[in-house]
Amino acid sequence: MSSAYGRLPLNALRVFEAVATRLSFSEAAEALSVTPAAVSQQVKALEDYLQVPLLRRTGRSIELTPEGARLLPGVRQGLDVMLASLGELRQSKSTGVVHVSTLSSTLQKWLAPRLARLHEAHPDLQVEWHTAREVIDFARSDFHAAIRFGAGPYKGLHTERLIGDWFVAVATPELIKRHGLLDDYEDFSGLPLVHATDEPWSRWQRLPEGTVWTARPATIDDSATVLVAASEGLGYAVTRWSLAAQDIERGRLVLASAHIRPSKWWHWFVCPEAYLNVPKVAALRDWLRAEADAFPLPPGQSPGPAPPASPRKRRKPKR
Repeated sequence: MSSAYGRLPLNALRVFEAVATRLSFSEAAEALSVTPAAVSQQVKALEDYLQVPLLRRTGRSIELTPEGARLLPGVRQGLDVMLASLGELRQSKSTGVVHVSTLSSTLQKWLAPRLARLHEAHPDLQVEWHTAREVIDFARSDFHAAIRFGAGPYKGLHTERLIGDWFVAVATPELIKRHGLLDDYEDFSGLPLVHATDEPWSRWQRLPEGTVWTARPATIDDSATVLVAASEGLGYAVTRWSLAAQDIERGRLVLASAHIRPSKWWHWFVCPEAYLNVPKVAALRDWLRAEADAFPLPPGQSPGPAPPASPRKRRKPKR
């Protein structure tokens, strides 16, 4: 088997993928930090190896031949597998930083108030929290794990439920004293309403067709900033329970209505299966699980049915 591997034109395959992706010898050469002549030579060597043309040159442009189009997905898959294996090996040491991706709002309002407890429980654990809306690619990055808010589960990854969520209406105690609870109104059009792009009022209450509540005094596209505005008395706001729970507990905000609507999405801990055995990732996962289990539910709510997750794996005992 090793002799067969020894004959594989691995470098030529890597060059072919770069050219096929960009359909340009010069751009591929720049990406690979080699000359266009070297790129052309590697592609020619691969075509000689396979005895089929892979690229068709027409003037200044190139395109894949049917054989090249057939080969490309397999080459990409193989390179991705190798990249993932190298990444897992590089990240498998017990010490060092754990890189975790999550939403900015989740980091600010749910995680940040708990990080002192994480440090107290694991003083040697270093975590770098990165915020992004985009789903990160573990195979092409140094991330160890992510906390995602979505429908789940996530194919190809270990997926573990953390907490559910609910849409609630909130306001300051002072605003409630002036205007009362939202349950006292059928039409909110005359009230100060903070509109959130991510958590619109329709998420909290199904509105009759054609109903429009004017954004007075503001519309904000950041969930955490919506809560800051609401806690400063700007108006009523709809938000997720996970984001508002601490402000409610400390009295900065109160529930503005008894109406609480479950979200279809959950918060998930996800990571590549191989990373579950990395001690630093396992420690973070266990801490998140404990915090999620202790997180209080909204008044009168139950956890409710949850979507499926990856099966729990029993960790091997330490010897």
